[in-house]
Amino acid sequence: MDMASRNSSKPKLIGVVGVGSFGTAIANMLAEKNEVMVYARKQEVVEEINSNHTASGKSLNPAIRATFSPEEISASCNVLFFMIPSAAFVEVAQTFAPFLHPYHLVIHGTKGLALNLPKGESLDEVKKLHRSQILTMSEVILQETVAVRVGCLAGPNISKELSQGQPAATVIASKYNEVILEGQRLLRSERFQVYGNSDIIGVELSGVLKNIIAIAAGALAGLGLGENAKGLLISRGMVEMVHLSKALGGSVQSVIGLAGIGDLVTTCNSVDSRNFTVGYRLAKGESLDQILDSMEEVAEGVNTIRIIDAFIKTVGIRAPITENLHRVLFEDLSIEEALQFLMKYPFSVDVDFV
Repeated sequence: MDMASRNSSKPKLIGVVGVGSFGTAIANMLAEKNEVMVYARKQEVVEEINSNHTASGKSLNPAIRATFSPEEISASCNVLFFMIPSAAFVEVAQTFAPFLHPYHLVIHGTKGLALNLPKGESLDEVKKLHRSQILTMSEVILQETVAVRVGCLAGPNISKELSQGQPAATVIASKYNEVILEGQRLLRSERFQVYGNSDIIGVELSGVLKNIIAIAAGALAGLGLGENAKGLLISRGMVEMVHLSKALGGSVQSVIGLAGIGDLVTTCNSVDSRNFTVGYRLAKGESLDQILDSMEEVAEGVNTIRIIDAFIKTVGIRAPITENLHRVLFEDLSIEEALQFLMKYPFSVDVDFV
């Protein structure tokens, strides 16, 4: 595409890739001030959006146009918000790679991890998992495309509340100040505050790691344990998040911020959280397979626990909440025994990272 057409006077649209519950909420927020184009992979979803202004039944601003062409949305938009589950993220990044340029700003809202393993290998075959084999979503974008100005959106952002216009805030993290400023300009409103953070890895990891603790919080609620136990879990969970984040290259500050503790407290109290729901239903006696089969959208925490458990075994650090949840989900520990263990775990020091 030549410079003349790129810099023509026609205002650029803002792009949203993915129309799950979070993508839909962000697209509607962006559409309050901007012209928005969304990308969906399935032709029937695109037709539903363009004719009914709904995506899988969720209402979309009538001004939003949809396409299933990665080329069209990339050519029409200089700013793209990637709102897709981590399991599909590498594939979508590869699909978009031929159409992305260094001038694109790509901001993702995915709280998950991907794996960087040799072709054909899965986590089951790999006994050890080093940091270089674990990718945050910004690392996926940088690895798969020529996009440089990459950012991430994280915080206590329950889609249902955003859709209802309830007050909330988020963090846009990027090494590039212009990405933060552009994200703030596009999203900030009377009801939505947008903070900036330069530690993108720490912010991504905060959003990822809190999903583990959210599963444990759901289990706690499902077993009918009280607020004291939840307070214990959240504070221990935050300490665990700090240690894991540091081991994976994030800063303590990001974990203590909105994308870490802010999101953690919200998710651990939220029946609308998919991760909380997994823990809750496990505690009520359902199997992991039963729960996952009946969920429309992915609970990222399940995949995260598998990856982080393999990582901590490789580098030799302790993360008791993650380890015990792994034993519950993928081995044969009962959720009651796991929580009993956590209640008795010998934490001799309250806080050891400040």
